[in-house]
Amino acid sequence: MTLSIALLAALGGYLIGSISAARFVTRIFAPQVDISRTEIGSSKSDDKMVADFVSATTISMHLGTRLGFLTVVIDMLKIAIPTMIAKRLWPGTSTFLIVATTAMIGHIWPLYHGFKGGRGLSAVYGGMFAIDWIGVFATSLAGMVFGLVVFRDVLVAYMAGLWFVLPWLWFRTHDPHHLAYGLVVNVIFLLGMIPEMRQYLAFKREGKDADLAEAMQTTGMGRGIYKMGRRFGLLDEPASDAGDRPGGDG
Repeated sequence: MTLSIALLAALGGYLIGSISAARFVTRIFAPQVDISRTEIGSSKSDDKMVADFVSATTISMHLGTRLGFLTVVIDMLKIAIPTMIAKRLWPGTSTFLIVATTAMIGHIWPLYHGFKGGRGLSAVYGGMFAIDWIGVFATSLAGMVFGLVVFRDVLVAYMAGLWFVLPWLWFRTHDPHHLAYGLVVNVIFLLGMIPEMRQYLAFKREGKDADLAEAMQTTGMGRGIYKMGRRFGLLDEPASDAGDRPGGDG
């Protein structure tokens, strides 16, 4: 792999990753809705966590889980397809890992939208789908179990799948380039999550993290984590589900 190819792959990955699936879905299905600012919190509390990212999560909260899922699929494909193309064009090189990494950077800090994008979870799994598709399911499931059993925390269960990308890629490839990719995307993800993590930790110190956990059920993945946690007795049933909200999840 020459320097010019590496730079071309990096630039191409970033520009493609900068395409905002969330904004595209909103423009098609609900152009009147402003998704640039989302308040996350419980219906029982006036305290809210403010999120200014634009992603499948915000689509789920504003427009419902079906459009949120559609956004996830598009976000994953915009990373997976160019990564697969790079893998075929330059076999035996790490060019495709560069594409997957810089596309994730574009997803979080998009050139076309004032550097305000998503937080990168779907972007990582899109890259992983092209690199090792089995790892998408293995690492996300391991992260959910780890977060629920060890930390009993919904946000950790939501994020921890990325931590398992590192041992999974090493187990599958024993290649330092793949391991470096896993490490870099984890660092990028944490950097992107800094604003929300600060607010979340502040809420935990004040004992209000249950409010945020309740709000996460508005996303498809968050609802799935809650169902799994409650089924195995790892999470308490929220008061809103216990009787304040008829019909449960609907």
